[in-house]
Amino acid sequence: QVQLVESGGGLVQAGGSLKLSCTASGSIGSINTMGWYRQAPGKQRDLVARITSSGWTYYADSVKGRFTISRNDAKKTVYLQMNSLNAADTAVYYCNVQGACCDEYWGQGTQVTVSS
Repeated sequence: QVQLVESGGGLVQAGGSLKLSCTASGSIGSINTMGWYRQAPGKQRDLVARITSSGWTYYADSVKGRFTISRNDAKKTVYLQMNSLNAADTAVYYCNVQGACCDEYWGQGTQVTVSS
């Protein structure tokens, strides 16, 4: 059983910052890619950022220069530092982890609300 526990969401004013964390526990073994997705009300779930085991990163155009993804493999944790937040960043953020055996896991989601 693998569990992903997210934290760090909340309410922040426009221009502010938040840092999300997601820690994997259980029998997951090696981890390949770790990432963050988000889903706003009435919209599909979109990829925000991902980081591979070798440190290669990808960012959606809408967050480039504002968000930074990082990981700590010893802690099986992925982070998302979000700066210069705006109302368009309001969504439920989901952690995604892909194991070495092509297994994939999702967190329960954490709400991020940016007030203007």
